[in-house]
Amino acid sequence: MAGLFVSFEGIDGSGKSTQARMLADHLRAAGHTVTLTREPGGSAGAEEIRRLVLEGAADRWSPETEILLFTAARRDHLEKTIRPALARGEVVICDRFADSTRVFQGLTRGDLRETVDRLHDLMIGTDPDLTLLIDLSPAEGLARATARQGSEMRFEDMGLAFQTRVREGFLALAAKAPQRFRVIDGARPPAEVATGVAA
Repeated sequence: MAGLFVSFEGIDGSGKSTQARMLADHLRAAGHTVTLTREPGGSAGAEEIRRLVLEGAADRWSPETEILLFTAARRDHLEKTIRPALARGEVVICDRFADSTRVFQGLTRGDLRETVDRLHDLMIGTDPDLTLLIDLSPAEGLARATARQGSEMRFEDMGLAFQTRVREGFLALAAKAPQRFRVIDGARPPAEVATGVAA
């Protein structure tokens, strides 16, 4: 039996990671077998690439180089984690997937969407069955994200204007693919957001 592939997307600090965990717990309590994973990462090789792309100076990589790194991580993640879990009939919940690359690298620092799409078609060829976009104002998301003060702050360090372009990019993707996307208001308390996600 084929499984179900669900992704969570949103700007940094939107609460998507929390909501992905809460949905996984909800579905497990209902008797489903769930693989909760993340991007970049989710497999041993992809986690190594995660450190390369999320740590260090904001100008560490060009957008073109980032596209290649994220695609390499995604391919390993797909081969080692996502496809095997779906083949077992599991629900796969992924904190970010290809839509993040379409927005972060494809739209925010130049017009590279065609490059992203061509690489996706060539090397990935898979999109989620359902994408839950946790929408939040860029100012609030950036304030939440910077309050975490972790080592993976490269994209947060690109500032408010960058996060504003990211939000606009996600909303544009959702408008173009309404059959796959659901937009969830992320400004509410986490339990209320989770109710909307599970509905």
